[in-house]
Amino acid sequence: MLPVHHMIAGGPRPVAPFSHAVEADGWVFVTGQMPTDPAAPDAALPEGIVAQTRRVMDNLIIVLEGLGLSLANVTMARVYLTEFHRDYAQMNAAYAAYFPEGERPARTCIGVSGLALHALVEIDLVARRP
Repeated sequence: MLPVHHMIAGGPRPVAPFSHAVEADGWVFVTGQMPTDPAAPDAALPEGIVAQTRRVMDNLIIVLEGLGLSLANVTMARVYLTEFHRDYAQMNAAYAAYFPEGERPARTCIGVSGLALHALVEIDLVARRP
């Protein structure tokens, strides 16, 4: 079975050449999202790690909903932070609010030297269809 490439109408504008998600055998790989506003993609990024984390999570939800999925379908998340030690605790608090305690996906968090658009955070997901 060939992978299915998804671009979500009304989804965040890609900042590079990619699909919003690629699906194969019920697994859905959601491209890392940036803290851009889909309604105003050229607007400045939100200020601070909390606002950027919330915008990234909201963008991921847009992509998932466009596929008929939700955060409940997420099995794995990867978080990329440009200021790991400074922003880790605040990002965690903002991120955790999106998942019920005891039902959070597996996760890796990585400090990186830079992200597209000079963002502070990027998050990608792996989800599974029921």
